[in-house]
Amino acid sequence: MRYVDLISLSYRTVISHKLRSSLTALGIIIGIAAVVVLTSIGRGIHTFVLSEFTQFGTNLVSVHPGKTTTFGLSGATISTVRPLVIADVVSLSKVENIIAASPIVQGNARIEAREKQRRTNVLGVGSAVPEIWKIKVISGRFLPEEETNPRAFAVLGNKLATELFGTSSPLGQRIRIGSDRFRVIGVMEKKGQMIGFDMDDTIYIPAAKALELFDRESLMEIHLLYKSNTAVAGVEEAIKRNLIARHGREDFTIITQNQMLKSMNSILNILTLAVAALGSISLLVGSVGILTIMTIAVSERISEIGLLRAVGAERRTIFQLFLCEAVALSAAGGLCGVLLGITIVKILEAALPSLPVELAWTYLVAAFIVSLLIGIAAGVIPAMKAARLEPLEALRTE
Repeated sequence: MRYVDLISLSYRTVISHKLRSSLTALGIIIGIAAVVVLTSIGRGIHTFVLSEFTQFGTNLVSVHPGKTTTFGLSGATISTVRPLVIADVVSLSKVENIIAASPIVQGNARIEAREKQRRTNVLGVGSAVPEIWKIKVISGRFLPEEETNPRAFAVLGNKLATELFGTSSPLGQRIRIGSDRFRVIGVMEKKGQMIGFDMDDTIYIPAAKALELFDRESLMEIHLLYKSNTAVAGVEEAIKRNLIARHGREDFTIITQNQMLKSMNSILNILTLAVAALGSISLLVGSVGILTIMTIAVSERISEIGLLRAVGAERRTIFQLFLCEAVALSAAGGLCGVLLGITIVKILEAALPSLPVELAWTYLVAAFIVSLLIGIAAGVIPAMKAARLEPLEALRTE
């Protein structure tokens, strides 16, 4: 039998039993659609998180107090190590290939402006933060160059400025942060959120003032911007030499943006693979359905098999016929599942714009190929059973 005739006969057989074929393919359809939707959400989260990490640029290095590989301490636990201070920032800013450096102190405090008050995020930073984080001032100016005794200046995030002062200009206004008074000298542009941290609901003050406000001895971090055409390993080594010379030993931890992205990328890839495996459970159920239906089909079509064998059809032809039917069912189910999954993803994208979804084409193609393999695997046993039937015995069952 020619392959064209084989495919045509298999197609007509599948079409002639519409209800049975639809129910058989349904398991595959649901399984493929589940894989497409879940991996699209996983890929969307993957892209969203990485874009959040890279919105400040990729040639960044952060220095944290405490040697985590030696002491197992977080940046907040610094009692047994020498703290990072403003002088370290000044020294690191002069390291070769370093463009800018800024201290970072983070906390939460009550803000009072006129008759309004609320709690918000407070960031103690240096004047180089706009250059390092790629953010801009839309009104006024940012904090001036670091001083030994910095003046009590503050720069408001866009959302915070609106909530405290409405449509009026906050420039020059006096506000109270905790128990200290500050003068507003600038307002930042809208930046949005970064991994749950609202940059627009933030107030920026000099790092030295933040250390006093939160009664801290050490900076929480030092952020460094290095030249993009420079190898990060060389920059990391230069930073290490500078701080060891100042501290006497390596009591700090250097984390590059590339290290963070690599670790995050690995974690998110595992997450996407996990949700794909979860959706594949439905594919397994669908394969059982195909195996069951094809086994029943062999029992129902014994006389047809006997007739084909009587007119000269070889065992191989019978095997190919039933296997082709199983593959046709799984292929149809896989194609419908892919289309259904893409449709659901597009609906989610339109209905829930805040939900990050992105079609994972690699997993989509892999899921379709798996559906074909399922058809082959589930169709082999029934096809072998049909091929082994003797013509006379099969005809007697009529």
